[in-house]
Amino acid sequence: MTDVQPLLSETVLPCLGEEPSADLQDRLAGWLSDFTSLQEHTELLARAHGLDETLDAVLDSGAALLGARRGVIVTFRPGPARTLGRPVGLGLDRSMLGVLETVPAEHGPFAGLLSHPAENGRLLIDDLAGDPSVGPRFREVAGQLGLGACYALPLATDRDGALAAAAWFYDEPGRPDERRQNLARRFCEFAAPLLARQLEADTAVRSTEALRRGLLPDHLPAVDGLRLAARCRPAALERSAGSDWYDAVALPDGTLGVTVGSVLGDGPGAHPGSAPGAAAAMGRVRAALRAYAVLEGEDPVSVLGDLELLLKTTEPTRSATAVYACVSPEDRQVSLAGAGHCPPVLVNRYGADFVETSLSAPLGMLSCWEAPGVDFTAEPGDVLVLYTEGLARCLGPTLHAGQAALRRAAADAPRDVRLDPGALCDHLLAQVGDGPRRDDLVLLAVRFG
Repeated sequence: MTDVQPLLSETVLPCLGEEPSADLQDRLAGWLSDFTSLQEHTELLARAHGLDETLDAVLDSGAALLGARRGVIVTFRPGPARTLGRPVGLGLDRSMLGVLETVPAEHGPFAGLLSHPAENGRLLIDDLAGDPSVGPRFREVAGQLGLGACYALPLATDRDGALAAAAWFYDEPGRPDERRQNLARRFCEFAAPLLARQLEADTAVRSTEALRRGLLPDHLPAVDGLRLAARCRPAALERSAGSDWYDAVALPDGTLGVTVGSVLGDGPGAHPGSAPGAAAAMGRVRAALRAYAVLEGEDPVSVLGDLELLLKTTEPTRSATAVYACVSPEDRQVSLAGAGHCPPVLVNRYGADFVETSLSAPLGMLSCWEAPGVDFTAEPGDVLVLYTEGLARCLGPTLHAGQAALRRAAADAPRDVRLDPGALCDHLLAQVGDGPRRDDLVLLAVRFG
């Protein structure tokens, strides 16, 4: 709720003791209208989820309060460098924002607001074409975009200093009246602490996401006779309860070990707050699997058996699913085993089929894990697709339905897509929408010949 005392002091309190004249009634009606409008916009802002929605809410509400049609907001990234984030626009597309970015920060719509407060904590230019204080580049860009005037405000707190600056544009020269300016200023004062928390959360998420990506291989090995591609689309940390991996290891005997898998959080029923710990555990499990692959990579059952023992010894509160395959490039022989994981898909000239692995529990769930391996020979041009459970769950109402949808999507892929493992991975990921997810999406494709 917005602090109403300043508004009361400026409007109602001076009127106490006066006769309820028509003028007083008009002033009270105006105050109630302003307070209602401000309350509506602050409630909308408070319901925004995440940094992007918060920035959009600031722009939308500011424009409504000021009577503007377009706007732009830019944030500071915390840290010693105090770097600027990418601008977010209202009524301005990416190309328009790109043109605005060519204006030096201290000579454009935020002049004086990024390093120190301007007069009265705002910047008002009521005629961008005629004001002599407007720099030549800003004047040129304003004419190009059809901007007649701008009104800008900082978003700052006593603890954090300047967090962002927002500017709203008018198509014609002019200025918002004092009432509108006051409403926008009050709104930005309310928005600043909320924005500070969103910036802190966004910075933490970005840092952790960078760490998660750093735990995965930065490149795949080049092996004669094979073409490899991998894709990873991690879920947001606040929603995820686990962490997935992919890997490919060139083994000493000339074969290739490939794997995908998932580490869950703190035991059954893991909640989203356990995702960072699961990501760290994923890095440890993947590193261990690499070592076991080098030691006994030709026997996938032994590799997963050793991983099971390690998991129960060092990660007793966690479980993991995994599939590991040893591939011989020369004769296209494949040996694989899976632990509670989705069956791989083999895409060939006739369509796509599952490589049926035996039904087995995830690692760390039973007193002793054991399952038989599967051996087969691929044909030239075949593509073996390993994927994690999250992808299948996004493609159907149940896990089995999602697996079937994934197989159909692989079988229906155009011929040129099936020939390119990277294009095939992209084709399969394209079947998934852009909505929020609880699971990572991981794919690893190996093409023979």
